[in-house]
Amino acid sequence: MNDVLILVFQFIVFIFSVMVHEVSHGLMAYHLGDDTAKNMNRLNLNPLNHIDPVGSIILPGLLFLMQSPILFGWAKPVPYNPYNLKEPKKGAALIGAAGPLSNLGLALVFGLCIRALNFVPATAAVGTLAMFFGMIVYINIILAIFNLIPVSPLDGSKLLFAVLPDRYGNLQRFLEQYGLLILFFFIFFGLGFLQPIVNGLYLLFAGH
Repeated sequence: MNDVLILVFQFIVFIFSVMVHEVSHGLMAYHLGDDTAKNMNRLNLNPLNHIDPVGSIILPGLLFLMQSPILFGWAKPVPYNPYNLKEPKKGAALIGAAGPLSNLGLALVFGLCIRALNFVPATAAVGTLAMFFGMIVYINIILAIFNLIPVSPLDGSKLLFAVLPDRYGNLQRFLEQYGLLILFFFIFFGLGFLQPIVNGLYLLFAGH
């Protein structure tokens, strides 16, 4: 298989997956009563509306050049207005969770497709299809797990802040203020701990 073709396919899958991720945030917000994303035309899969130069192109490109074992990034965040939510804290958590859950959903669907291919006579075409499905599963699991890290501005921080007692407000402010610096530190020096989680979920979804 041509390495360039594989790289292009991975990039396309990555862009599509981060778009699904962000649109899922907006759909959840819309379900909870906020139409900000809808009014800003962000509830669609048009790449021009979602690609973030740093998170969608520069960071994944740098990680690829560094031969990082994990490639990830993000799209432009889909905005929402917390004042339109009946329960802002709970709503923020649900909106935050929607993105990673959409990626896990995609990973599960294509993981089941890989399992289904086990019942098809083995051919070169079937093997190639299984490989491409495997890339989709792997990329979406990485996006889900990475975004669940409880550091601002990632989705995991929204879940953390939703359950964090008010007395830990200083911690929340610290993570909001310095979250991006902490995140980039972990990106370049300490995200190896995610690999066993990613591998375990891949095995669970795809079976091998």
